[in-house]
Amino acid sequence: PPAGFTPLLNGKDLAGWKGHTTMAERAKQKPEELAKLQETRTKTALEHWKVVDGAIHCDGKGGVSLVTDKDYGDFELMLDWKIEKNGDSGIYLRGQPQVQIWDSDNTPGARGADKGSGSGGLWNNPAGDKAKMPLKKADKPVGEWNTFHITVKGDEVTVKLNGEVVVDKGKLLNYWDKGQPVPEKGPIELQFHGDPLWFKNIYVKELAK
Repeated sequence: PPAGFTPLLNGKDLAGWKGHTTMAERAKQKPEELAKLQETRTKTALEHWKVVDGAIHCDGKGGVSLVTDKDYGDFELMLDWKIEKNGDSGIYLRGQPQVQIWDSDNTPGARGADKGSGSGGLWNNPAGDKAKMPLKKADKPVGEWNTFHITVKGDEVTVKLNGEVVVDKGKLLNYWDKGQPVPEKGPIELQFHGDPLWFKNIYVKELAK
C-alpha cells in the first residue's frame, strides 16, 4: 500500500467484506432481524463476488453489493476498477450513493446524463448540483483499469479519476434520510448493478477530524 494507507483486500479472499445492508435498514430493523438479513446477504454476496488473480470480481448476478465490515468517517480511498461495455457500478461512501462508475459512451442516455460525460460524479445528488456530473471525462477505454483517489472530509468529497480532479469538494448527501446530516461514519461499498465488475489495489487511510 502507499505510505499511510491500509489494504482492504488481501488478494486471496474477501476477509473484511460482507454483503450489504443499507443505512436505512441498519437504522430501522431490530438487531436480530438485521443480523439475519446480514447473514443472508453475505451468503449471497460470497456466491457472486470472488477474488480472482488478486482482484475482486463480481459475476453480475445475485443482486447484492459488497461492503466493508468496518465503518469509516473521514478518509482517503484509493482503488482500481474495470467494467465491460455498458457496465455500471459505483462506490458508496459512508453507506451513501455514490461515486459513479459507468460506460458513459453507451449507457447513461436513459438516466438523463450527457453521453460521454464520464465516471466519478456524485450521481445521486439532485439535478443541477455541481458534483452530480464530473468536471471532465477521465475514463480509460472500457476494459482497461481505472484508478480512483477519493477524499472524504466532513460532508465534502473530492474525486480524482486517473489523476484528474473530476469532483472538487462536492457535497455528500444523506440519501436514506433526506435533509438530515450525512452520518459521521458508514461502510465503503462496491455497488452491484447487474454487470460484471473488477476491483483491485483497494487502500484506505483514515483521517483525523
